[in-house]
Amino acid sequence: MTKMDEPLDFEFEEPCIVSPIVTKHKKKKVIGLDDLLSDFYQVKSDIPKKESKRAKIHKFDESDDDLDTREAELNNYVNKCQQHMNEISTDDQMPLWGLQVFGDQKAMATLTFPELSSCALLQSFMENEANSLLGIKTEEGETFLEGLLVNGWLLKLVTDHGRVEKCIGAWTFSLMLYSPKEELRAAACEFCCSILLPKNQVDTVMFEMGWLPNHSELRRALEVYGFLLDSPSKSSSSLEIVDGDSDSAGPPHNIKYWIKYVSVCCQASAKCSVFSTAEVEDLITSVIYLFLDRQLIGLSSALKDCLHSLISFFSDDAFHLSCQKIAKSLICRVPTDVNCLRSVESVAGLDARSKHLRSVLAFQFLVACFDDKVHDEEQILRSLISINLKDKNCDLLKMYIQLVLAENWLFCNSLLKDKPIISATWSACLRNCSCQITSTDLRSYASKVRSKASYLLQGNATR
Repeated sequence: MTKMDEPLDFEFEEPCIVSPIVTKHKKKKVIGLDDLLSDFYQVKSDIPKKESKRAKIHKFDESDDDLDTREAELNNYVNKCQQHMNEISTDDQMPLWGLQVFGDQKAMATLTFPELSSCALLQSFMENEANSLLGIKTEEGETFLEGLLVNGWLLKLVTDHGRVEKCIGAWTFSLMLYSPKEELRAAACEFCCSILLPKNQVDTVMFEMGWLPNHSELRRALEVYGFLLDSPSKSSSSLEIVDGDSDSAGPPHNIKYWIKYVSVCCQASAKCSVFSTAEVEDLITSVIYLFLDRQLIGLSSALKDCLHSLISFFSDDAFHLSCQKIAKSLICRVPTDVNCLRSVESVAGLDARSKHLRSVLAFQFLVACFDDKVHDEEQILRSLISINLKDKNCDLLKMYIQLVLAENWLFCNSLLKDKPIISATWSACLRNCSCQITSTDLRSYASKVRSKASYLLQGNATR
């Protein structure tokens, strides 16, 4: 057994021989012909890239004058393109209808009524014991009556008495049409309309009317407002759409109460006849003419109600003759442009009378379009067919207006059903418009005429 203090075996082993590090020498690369060619082509391909970089650098170094010149050329090119586009798309914008129906207003009528102080209604208050508390004086009588009118008490007092005195009737009518105060205008209109047509039809009271306004009173009010019905609209440039800077220009605020009162007068014609047939014809002409004022668009509903009331005034026998007179009166005042379409379309009722008046108006405007040279129904349609729509000088806007007029003329009466020759000629006219104008025609209003004719032709085929 070996001793513990003896050295171990590995202590006598020889140290390991470490092999020396051998340094490897790199071999020199031999450059061949292929390598030279690849390097040559690589350098050659880099030349365009370097030139483009140099061009960009040169571009950024250009002067501001050159940039401004190029921007000006670009703007000029864009403007020319925009101009061409506008020329192509002009047919999408129809001219605006509208005439200046009101000129400068005249001085409003005087609203002083000295006779009010002696009216029986006011005297009854003055003599009443309650006046000792109220202390109403004679010179304050009109102010006191205005308070009664605004608060609605005047109508109640008149209803109790069953009589409208002449001075009270004339005073409230003048306030309605000429007062500068909206509160008095509205209250006076409510009073006048309630006297003629009570809202509560169950408890209708028959008033003893001391005074009723006539047609001349209403006509005079329009003249004070500056109404231009009798002006020559076809040749007068003053009837174009203008923006009146003057306070006296344009329709007055009182016109809406004039419209409402005329409507009520016709509705109450069975109770008290205020107008004659000729006067109602004149009022219809005036109301249709009011539709042409763009400043009265907000009163379109009131105008339609008024027109319907006026149309309902006539008897069946007199209505057809009156339609001809109304139409001939309007064509003397309204030009045969988009304004005549507005005049026709303002008669928008669906009842038989409204349709008949609309048809007559459209036909008379069609006759006016051909300078009164043709008056026969079939001749009108043949004249439309004879128009050469391929001619570059053809007025396609005028053709579109004539198509719309013919549509209102024929579709609002029984001609298409009663006269086959009219139906056939109308269909031929529509086919002519559809075929002579191609879908690539870029003339103004060409697409509108073609689309309108195609639409009407399709509708005519389904009838």
